[in-house]
Amino acid sequence: MSESISVLLVDDHAVVRQGVKAFLVTQPDISVVGEAGSGEEAIKLAAQFIPDVILMDLIMPNMDGVETTRRVKQVSPRSQIVVLTSYHEDEHIFPALKAGALSYVLKDVSADELAAAVRKAAVGEAVLHPRVAARVIKELQGKREDNLNPFTELSERELEVLKLIADGMSNAEMAAKLVLSEKTIKGHVSNILNKLHLADRTQAAVYAWREGVVRKE
Repeated sequence: MSESISVLLVDDHAVVRQGVKAFLVTQPDISVVGEAGSGEEAIKLAAQFIPDVILMDLIMPNMDGVETTRRVKQVSPRSQIVVLTSYHEDEHIFPALKAGALSYVLKDVSADELAAAVRKAAVGEAVLHPRVAARVIKELQGKREDNLNPFTELSERELEVLKLIADGMSNAEMAAKLVLSEKTIKGHVSNILNKLHLADRTQAAVYAWREGVVRKE
């Protein structure tokens, strides 16, 4: 590749960004064009620089990496997103890939492996951490549990939220009823959908009635 690969770093921890940048700038074919400490900042910089590759953290305040990925792909569709995270559970992997991430690597990756993932992403080749690849293959083969039991899969609080979803409550109404922030409610809803492999709140409501989580009085 004659031109250098432009990279945007997205992580709410400055120390992580500095460490990754310090290594990447030593690579003759890679240039770091920007750093973002939040999802909102990432969207602005992605629109400004249209980078070849974006290294994306998943767990950030206000806007997480999944939502940031989705919105970055809207403002810069050609940017390839490499998730760089410490988390390898289903509830992080599948939403990130569905949102448009190409690769999923863990933060224990070696510096050389990270540079290789960036180079591959620049030409549209995906890199998945072995643990993540195993989860994806199981998902594609349909080996994840089909008959999930909501009473064992969900925490007590999540069951409570699922019942309120089935009652047709909005996040704001649930937050008021349970005396929690809307952000916390949003997190619970997201966890419920991910754990039960449901696409949206409507499916969650139907599921709750069907599985007896809520019953007609």
